[in-house]
Order: sequence, then structure tokens, then C-alpha cells
Amino acid sequence: MSKCIRAATLLVAAILLSRTAQAEELPGTAASITVSGIVFERQLNGGAATAAPTPDGLTITSGAKTDFFRETDGITAYGNAPVILTSVDNTRPFTFTVKVAPQFGATYDAGALYMWERNDKWLKFAFERDERGQSRIVTVRTHGTSDDNNHDVVPEKSAYMRVSSDTVSLGFYYSVDGRSWHLVRLLRNDYPPRSWLGLSAQSPTGFGSRASFTEIRMSDRSVGDFRAGQ
Repeated sequence: MSKCIRAATLLVAAILLSRTAQAEELPGTAASITVSGIVFERQLNGGAATAAPTPDGLTITSGAKTDFFRETDGITAYGNAPVILTSVDNTRPFTFTVKVAPQFGATYDAGALYMWERNDKWLKFAFERDERGQSRIVTVRTHGTSDDNNHDVVPEKSAYMRVSSDTVSLGFYYSVDGRSWHLVRLLRNDYPPRSWLGLSAQSPTGFGSRASFTEIRMSDRSVGDFRAGQ
């Protein structure tokens, strides 16, 4: 083998190795929290240290001025809310369901679910206090910058929240009783084969908040009807 061919071969191998390493880069740092048989193995912003077990789930406590959001100016970004993450095989269908009960204090206090890839690509599904003091369902889709979508007002203290994929479509749903579901958002699932689902609390304008997560369930099936959410 000539020196030129050998050099070219080594260069290609190095590029492939680099791409593989990038593709397998894990978010945040290691964690080890098991709840309802689901292992949350990664954390962002010390999320594991803020998580406390309860008899039927866990709570996550955020500090003051904590959030994940990337402003439309493409410059301003917030990324300091505590999050715990569990990996999901995104080449297969799944449904992730959680009952979320935030302690609402300040505007934008919330308990949230995440579909996570990296710092500038993620989906947030939150039960949040809005500018008028109402609690409502909110989604934020971030790819470089964030959009911000306010959905239904939910006067109850808790809401069931669900994320489901059949590997092509990704659906977000909420319910007040865990039986009748409402579609919030439906989009193409363009997340990588190994993706991450997260739980988080936030307090963007306040002095900290706590959210309770119970009835946490993971299924290896998608919802049967992506409009009905069940």
C-alpha cells in the first residue's frame, strides 16, 4: 500500500471515528435514579441532587431564575434548570406518561417533561404558570432557537402528561383524569436512534420551585390514535 493511500485510509478512519464519538456523546453527567422501574442515568445542572424520592414517585426542586429557553434573537439562551434523563430507543415505538404537580409561585414556574438531543435541540412539555397567574399546558420546540406555545388552561393542581412515538410521529398529550386525553402537539420525530426523555422543574422569574412526578410509566408501544392520544 502506498503512503498516499495509507494516509487517505487513516484520514477516513479518523473522520468516521470522530463522527461515531460525536453521535454517541452523552448529555450532561452520570446519574443513577430509579423510579417505577425506569432508570434516569444522566443529569443536567445537578438534577439528581435536587431529586427526592416519594412513596409513589419523586420531586425535583429548582433554584431561582432557572429555565431552558433560547430566544429568537439567536443570542440569548438560558440553560440552567435541573433535569434528569432516561435513554429511549427511538427506533422503536414508546409512550412515556407522568402525572405532574408543580408548586406554582412565580410566573413560569413549572414541572416539565423533555425530549432531549442536545443543548440546542430539545422539546419541552410543561405544566406552567402563565403571565396572568393561570396554570396551563405549554410546549417549547427548540432547534437553534425556541418557539413558545401556550395551550389549554388547566385549573387542577396536577395534570397527566404523555409523550408518544411510533418512530415517525411524535405526539404530546395531557389529561386531567388519566383517561381522556387531549392532543397538544403532533410533529415529525426527527430525533436520533438513542434519545433522552427528561423530568425537570423550573423557576425563570422566581426564587425556586418544586414539582412532583408520580404514576411514571414507560411503554414499548405508541398510542393507537395520534389524534386521541390513546
